[in-house]
Amino acid sequence: MSNPTQIEIKHVSKVFKGSEQDVIALKDIDFNIAEGQFVCLLGPSGCGKSTLLNAIAGFSAPSDGDVFVGGHKIVEPGPDRGMVFQEYALFPWMTVEDNITFGLKIKNAPPDQIEQKLQQLLKTLKLTDFRKRFPKDLSGGMRQRVAIARVLALDPPIMLMDEPFGALDALTRRSLQDELLKIWSELKKTVVFVTHSIEEAIYLADRIIVMSYRPGTVKKDVMVQIPRPRNPADVDFNNLKRELSQMVMAEQNRFEMAQMTGSTGD
Repeated sequence: MSNPTQIEIKHVSKVFKGSEQDVIALKDIDFNIAEGQFVCLLGPSGCGKSTLLNAIAGFSAPSDGDVFVGGHKIVEPGPDRGMVFQEYALFPWMTVEDNITFGLKIKNAPPDQIEQKLQQLLKTLKLTDFRKRFPKDLSGGMRQRVAIARVLALDPPIMLMDEPFGALDALTRRSLQDELLKIWSELKKTVVFVTHSIEEAIYLADRIIVMSYRPGTVKKDVMVQIPRPRNPADVDFNNLKRELSQMVMAEQNRFEMAQMTGSTGD
């Protein structure tokens, strides 16, 4: 039996007004995401992946159409949706433990509950030895672990992730991908994950939404049937990678042509 629908994206379009001409970022995006599903939005810069994620987050309203979460129309950010950015977005003047527990303290959670949650997240994300450190003393991978822990501390049913591993080296990236999959399988979160890496999308996702270059539309909706854990060296993995590469490269070529004429990106 399939899980109930949690996120509904209903005929969403987004137009950015320009001084010389308007930019149609999204056009008639229409699909649903089931509870507990791991969905990757895949495509080149300029296809509207982040714009769509921001609409789900409630940071930016669609020009047309609506986004619903749990049957409720999204009009603003909410505690049911936690966002992890590529830039870490940590408070530099706070220690690791203070960054992680910030949201819980704002909500006036009991001190013993805060400490229990902190201990659990420090262990889960391998941060126990770093709890008193400041962000400037951490590697990029460690900072992103803290950013993920801070979102998980508030226990949102939905995690929205905007290229969270895009700035990391390959080994750190794979390590964090594996930890994210472990967290996802244990906590049963719904994850919407933006990436332009085809391999990352196949490695992580139940389902990949391939988006076209502007105006961003759904070019293909792909269910990933490869059993977990997935090995990028496997034949099925590489067959899907080849199929997706052809689709994405066609859109990348359109993006590069647009760049030559002075268009902007995502």
